[in-house]
Amino acid sequence: MTDKPSGSSEQRTDWAEDRTILANERTFASWMRTGMACVGVALGLKAVFGSTDHPFVAKAVAELFIITGVIIFAAAARRGYLAQKRIDDHDTTSQSHTGMIVTATSLAIGATASGVILWLL
Repeated sequence: MTDKPSGSSEQRTDWAEDRTILANERTFASWMRTGMACVGVALGLKAVFGSTDHPFVAKAVAELFIITGVIIFAAAARRGYLAQKRIDDHDTTSQSHTGMIVTATSLAIGATASGVILWLL
């Protein structure tokens, strides 16, 4: 904790910055969930339309969702980093940029592998 008086405007500003950091992390997690939802839709499309007369169309649409998920993961990591770079943390510890990159990269690799598997089935 800081040694500032409890009602000072500086402390309230520091806490506002800390809340913004936490909001940024929640937004990053939300983007990750949205990307995973895209991958889930792709897998669902393959399951529903896999036995159609035109499997290429089902695979192409599913792949579009996979690509969208990967783009969302990359955008989330970039925007999360840019937001955190502008804000100083005070009483809270922000997630490291490396953590964001590792999370986004792991999910992007998993989504890409899922896309490859969809084409091979």
